[in-house]
Amino acid sequence: MKLQILTPKEYEKFAKNHVQATFLQSMSWSELKKENGWHHELLGFKEGKKIIAATLLLSKQTPVKKKMFYAPRGFLLDYQNEGLLKEFTLAIKQHVRKNNGIFFKIDPYIMKVQRDIDGKVVEEGVNNLDVVESLKKLGYKEKCSRPGQQTLQSKFMYWIDLKNRTLEDVMKDMSSKTRQMIRKNEKNGVIIREGNYEEMDKFKNIMDHTGKRREFISRPLRYLQNMYKAFGNGKELKLYFAELHIEDTLNNLKEEVKVLEDDYNKVISNIESGKAKMSETKLKLKKDEIERINKRIEEYEKLYSKHGSILMLGGIMYFIYGKEVLSFIGGAYEEFMEFQPFYTLHYEMIKYALENGYEHYNFYGISSDLTPKDPMYGIYIFKKGFGGEVVELIGEYDYIVNKGYYIIYDISFKIVRFLKKIKTKLHL
Repeated sequence: MKLQILTPKEYEKFAKNHVQATFLQSMSWSELKKENGWHHELLGFKEGKKIIAATLLLSKQTPVKKKMFYAPRGFLLDYQNEGLLKEFTLAIKQHVRKNNGIFFKIDPYIMKVQRDIDGKVVEEGVNNLDVVESLKKLGYKEKCSRPGQQTLQSKFMYWIDLKNRTLEDVMKDMSSKTRQMIRKNEKNGVIIREGNYEEMDKFKNIMDHTGKRREFISRPLRYLQNMYKAFGNGKELKLYFAELHIEDTLNNLKEEVKVLEDDYNKVISNIESGKAKMSETKLKLKKDEIERINKRIEEYEKLYSKHGSILMLGGIMYFIYGKEVLSFIGGAYEEFMEFQPFYTLHYEMIKYALENGYEHYNFYGISSDLTPKDPMYGIYIFKKGFGGEVVELIGEYDYIVNKGYYIIYDISFKIVRFLKKIKTKLHL
């Protein structure tokens, strides 16, 4: 079968509706990567006019004057069809060799084995270990296979399966703490709203703040802006902010305390006139509730005096692509973490995913080590509170076309990655 160049229109139609659809195999992603010096090609196999295999293939010149090739979350094909997988692999190999390439990398969007909420393998669940064996038999070399090693894209993720489920179904699977925090935030005046291109600088500030706290380098403002534009200015990549509406909450609290005070004064009046009786315990509970709300009013008045009617808490960028809503990157201001904005952000976007018929709500990356000793354990526990399941993908694989140059490239890549880690820790 002959490898063909696909038109953007026919490729995007195939890719977006594929069972392995992901934003990383989209035309929009290719446009974004072009800004960083990557060249892209749309390649595939056809049976007549029907596409049966395709990939977005990125390439970039390396310091050794030869190219590396990468099919992010590709290829898009039936991996159970060993004959098709073999033929497409050999065709891409020939293409890479012809175009001065060292190797090509793939990291398919395919579950390795099905896992439950605790990361344990589900007996009789999804199992694609045969695909892993097929890739290795064809000569693919697995990268970063040891626990804790970082792949280019997340190998371990956490998502909620939304197929044939209602919001009530999803809420039942949430922990009591998560449901409590969602309700508390609603009462406290935490809301989310959609941002736009002009507000990307606000999101950049949030990410810079979060990066310093969690020791990572946030993406440049221009990159965030280009990404937003590449994905249709809010069509496939949405920006949502969590804000505290201080003035509205203050007004609600004042109304609430007035009702309680009126009721309390009425009860006292009736007791004094002999028209009613009430135990001192119940009376004290009413008074304590009034004092509690008055204390909250004082706290919100201080916030209003310092920050005005609306306070920015944090934000998340979401990919809305294929069959899922994916939480890509986000952050929050540490000073206001008591309001826990991520509970509201995720809850509202889970509702969005359900209302618009998406199959998964994807919290994205987690560590492969789901134990308390892992630095990312707290992130996993937070996501776990929403219900859902751990997802393990089959991983990242290199197919070597030029062994000598590949050894040189591999060594230099490890050195560069090590230096980047040092730079991040030193905040350079």
